[in-house]
Amino acid sequence: MSGSPGELGRPCLVILDVLPRCVQEAVLIVLGVDPGSRITGYGVISEISGTLLLVDAGIIRTEISASLDHRLGWIFSQLRKIIALHRPEESAVENVFQARNAASALKLGQARGAAIVACAQAGVPVFSYEPTMIKKSLVGVGRADKSQVAFMVARLLGVSRPDWTPDCSDALAVAVCHVNQRRFLRLAGLAKTSNAKL
Repeated sequence: MSGSPGELGRPCLVILDVLPRCVQEAVLIVLGVDPGSRITGYGVISEISGTLLLVDAGIIRTEISASLDHRLGWIFSQLRKIIALHRPEESAVENVFQARNAASALKLGQARGAAIVACAQAGVPVFSYEPTMIKKSLVGVGRADKSQVAFMVARLLGVSRPDWTPDCSDALAVAVCHVNQRRFLRLAGLAKTSNAKL
């Protein structure tokens, strides 16, 4: 198996531990996950005083020849390492939307389940979002294509030349969507509650 945290070959872009304690207490860290039985993308972002920052992003790649139970176990264990490293306060996972066939949909759903359990076991609340909602949150259109979403993700995170994979971009997109939804609920006086929570 491959795909341990930092597979992209670069360190975290934001070292939160060096921030003053008063600032650290105001930081929200969110883990976004784009589940897949072969490749699972993850993205960690932070919100500091309304500003979004990229903390880390990467992929968890499983061996195609491995049995499904081993692949799911690998996804679970690697996400637990990422959670232990970055200590997110909340997580967001994309809903299963479509697949080539019923078997693929089942595997995708099981990978999503492994991601949810990894977060839940670590005590990280999990929120779930439909792909159309994620796209609308970032681009304003529920049927935007991946390139438009990737462009907005990079722009919102202040990254001029993103070198992440599409799986990373999708994971970061769901994390940004969650922060946007959280802001909306806070303005509406409904912070800490959401219909999107599992």
